[in-house]
Amino acid sequence: MSFLSYLINGISLGSVYAIIALGYTMVYGIAKMLNFAHGDIIMVGAFAVFTIVSTWGYPPVVGVLGAVVFCTILGVVIERVAYKPLRGTSKLAVLITAIGVSYLLQNLALLIFGSNSHQFTSVVTLPNLKLADGALTISSVTIVTIVSCVVIMAVLLTFINKTKIGQAMLAVSEDNGAATLMGIDVNRTIAVTFAIGSALAAIAGALLCSAYPSLTPYTGSMPGIKAFVAAVFGGIGSIPGAFIGGILLGVIENMSKAYISSQLSDAIVFSVLIIVLLVRPTGIMGKKINEKV
Repeated sequence: MSFLSYLINGISLGSVYAIIALGYTMVYGIAKMLNFAHGDIIMVGAFAVFTIVSTWGYPPVVGVLGAVVFCTILGVVIERVAYKPLRGTSKLAVLITAIGVSYLLQNLALLIFGSNSHQFTSVVTLPNLKLADGALTISSVTIVTIVSCVVIMAVLLTFINKTKIGQAMLAVSEDNGAATLMGIDVNRTIAVTFAIGSALAAIAGALLCSAYPSLTPYTGSMPGIKAFVAAVFGGIGSIPGAFIGGILLGVIENMSKAYISSQLSDAIVFSVLIIVLLVRPTGIMGKKINEKV
């Protein structure tokens, strides 16, 4: 039962990574940039839920919805103010700006909430599930996290493949210039992408802190990095790849903590990534792109 418990917890952790990685992979696939401030939007979303639920006393559902709305607006503002003016410039300039936005969000959180750890109230209030006559207990947070990840990926795939704005996203990801000539508003499409990615970050922040109820201004840093690893692992730019990469990363991390060493688990995760990229540089589900020279 211990192995099964570790596996389920690993899938739950991986589901959080997958939700975050979906935001990374959408922004990269469409805007061709790495938004390293994405991890800190997770932290902002978690603090938004904390403020609405713990400080203002509203129900958890209101807290999550409020955080989603707030982070969606924040994502659009960041894209308009920090990234849009740099469109067409070097990727290094965009990368440095993303790092600057990350530190800005962290320091704003430090000024507002301080550096002390805050006790996060879980947004999941359902009873735990007991199997095998109580020998195996699955927490409600674990169940909700896994189900949410699957539903989000399914909805996202349907949205991209079946809606007009989704088709516009695919067109922009294929050829930005050609999409403009076809009458697609590239700026609006990229803004919608950031909005969706930031909304997913808010959901991930609520689920992450429900499972690990300690909240600081640095809460989103390491999960954000690991989610980026998951996106690269699965094939950055691929939505199913982000899902698979996140799940595998969570399982590998949890199994490493259980059977090898909790101190070496992060090193093992990054080592596996290096091995995968040496064998398949595009990631598990990434496609090789031939560039004309």
